[in-house]
Amino acid sequence: MKKIKDMMKTFFGIPYMKYIVVLVVGFVVIGFVGSNSVLAHLGNRQRISELNEEIEHYEREYARYQSRIHQLNADPKAMEEIARERYFMKHADEDIFVLSDDDRTPFNSPTTDETAQ
Repeated sequence: MKKIKDMMKTFFGIPYMKYIVVLVVGFVVIGFVGSNSVLAHLGNRQRISELNEEIEHYEREYARYQSRIHQLNADPKAMEEIARERYFMKHADEDIFVLSDDDRTPFNSPTTDETAQ
């Protein structure tokens, strides 16, 4: 215990050592501990750049949808195209056949005859 005390007296006996220790501890606290640390600041900058990319993505989508809306308002054939493709609307003298690419297995009848039971 005496060695530790002697070492502390020697260490803090150096002029301005108290101030240097306080500055180092302050730097560590500001740089690495807490919500306002440098590490948190870097994380926030990363999140901001991700959000800016997301904003750009949605602005491009918005512009695409706006051009589609303008096209629908200007051209009645475009409205008819959407009605036919999405909602399967038809004229009175037409028949619609919907083809699907689903990989469905056909309905398998049970192996046992349910009426015989």
